[in-house]
Amino acid sequence: MKLLHRSFYERNTVEVGHDLIGKIMVRIVDKHMLSGMIVETEAYQFGDQASHAYEKITKRNQALFGPSGHLYIYTLHGHHCVNLVAHDADTKAGGVLIRALEPLEGIEYMQKQRGDVTLRNLTNGPGKLCQALQITSKLYGHDVTHVGELYVVENKKELQGSVIASKRIGISKAQDRLWRFTLEGNEFVSR
Repeated sequence: MKLLHRSFYERNTVEVGHDLIGKIMVRIVDKHMLSGMIVETEAYQFGDQASHAYEKITKRNQALFGPSGHLYIYTLHGHHCVNLVAHDADTKAGGVLIRALEPLEGIEYMQKQRGDVTLRNLTNGPGKLCQALQITSKLYGHDVTHVGELYVVENKKELQGSVIASKRIGISKAQDRLWRFTLEGNEFVSR
């Protein structure tokens, strides 16, 4: 499969969020290959009141201001959430939250990480997919543009359904922006 190069992420954050739908996230852990098709994302960028990079760089959000193609990982309600840093040269910071995956490879291993859950509920939320793929803060700043512990590749299969833009969920500011992207009709999209 073809690896997504840095230039893919060095574009408008919202466009990257849209274009990540259908791509394959690959995680190598304990000699196991885990993968899932990205079916839900949300874009956040500098100047966006809902973004962790709204105004300024801090110790927590510094990855969002760094080079595109790296990971920004944060904790919310005790669960990790993973973002792919993506922004063009004219934007100071940005990232795309991976909200849901359709599990493809390593499903049994993922189920051991998540406990007794149905396949549909295995990776249909940002915290769930991080738990299933063992994505933790240890991967903060990791470069996904090289084959390693976590990377993203093109999907050889044609998408079944359109990419739908809608309002982001779980936020209290900038709720009107249609920066959430989902694969139409996919059962693994959250809520």
